[in-house]
Amino acid sequence: MTVSTPDIQSEADIKLLVDTFYSKVNQDALLDPVFNGFASVDWSRHLPIMYDFWSSIVLGTSRYRGRPFPKHLPLPIDATHFQRWLQLFYATVDELFAGPKANEAKMRALNIATVFEYRLRKRDPLSLL
Repeated sequence: MTVSTPDIQSEADIKLLVDTFYSKVNQDALLDPVFNGFASVDWSRHLPIMYDFWSSIVLGTSRYRGRPFPKHLPLPIDATHFQRWLQLFYATVDELFAGPKANEAKMRALNIATVFEYRLRKRDPLSLL
């Protein structure tokens, strides 16, 4: 008997995705020091914002109101961090979901990581050499 993996369809799915993903981030040797060391993320505040962010992107709820990029400017991150973030995000999506919305979530994550990494590289002219 084949068990099919559901697509992302509800707020509960978004919460499961975000919670599972950030659980992996918090255990990751590269990302954990950025989130929990340098940024000292308050997870009780951050996770509900991420629910709104991904709900807006994947489900079209338009709940997220913010500017995520400026918060990343002071972080000591580079392409390696974005690659690892994407690996964990893709692995989480693939572990939990399959379908058009799951694919859209991965595509959106790639777009976000690409744009953020490019814009952060521009803040340091020496990184372009």
